[in-house]
Amino acid sequence: MKVYFISGLGADKRAFSFLDLSFCDPVFIDWPEPLPAETLGGYAERLYSKINDEHATVVGLSFGGMLATEMAIKHPALKVIIIASAKTYREIPGYLRFWRKLPVYNYLPKTKMKVAGKFVLRILGAQGSAERALQYQILQESNPMFTRWAMHAIVNWKNETVPQNLVHIHGSADKLLRYKYVKAHHTIKDGQHVMIMDKAAELSELLKKLITS
Repeated sequence: MKVYFISGLGADKRAFSFLDLSFCDPVFIDWPEPLPAETLGGYAERLYSKINDEHATVVGLSFGGMLATEMAIKHPALKVIIIASAKTYREIPGYLRFWRKLPVYNYLPKTKMKVAGKFVLRILGAQGSAERALQYQILQESNPMFTRWAMHAIVNWKNETVPQNLVHIHGSADKLLRYKYVKAHHTIKDGQHVMIMDKAAELSELLKKLITS
């Protein structure tokens, strides 16, 4: 069974490397270059064109979960699972939505955005040395231009629809998208924002159950 995975902002398929996905045929969707002034919904539709299966299972991580949510709304036959993400703009903390009025991310030079990686690591919450090393490497290799576009798309996202064909998994210790703001269907106790690395065994079992049931 093919299952399509969409990684988080500044990440790639390596973010899923700690999971046991032997129960499925994983397909990792790469990021196409965003179009000028493209919305999160518009970008999600372009990603969906890479899937081209209205009955597919899609797993979205963090920013990828927001994109998967847009797919779930427009394509109700999809089976969508989001991890450490938000289904609506109301589940995004106010300090992030405030950047809509003060888009500081537009004025950070590339070097500053990369130096911020160590600070971001603390928020993401990677625990083990291997997990932290991989997360830092991914952050350092991220495309600053894509990050700026994605931040703009996130803070201007205004979705209020919670699609019925979506399941939300969230960690109780998430510091970026705090648990108290979301309404998750499944909770990973003490899961941080990058619990896909630190809680990989527990998440793998849950994903297997949700996808194969």
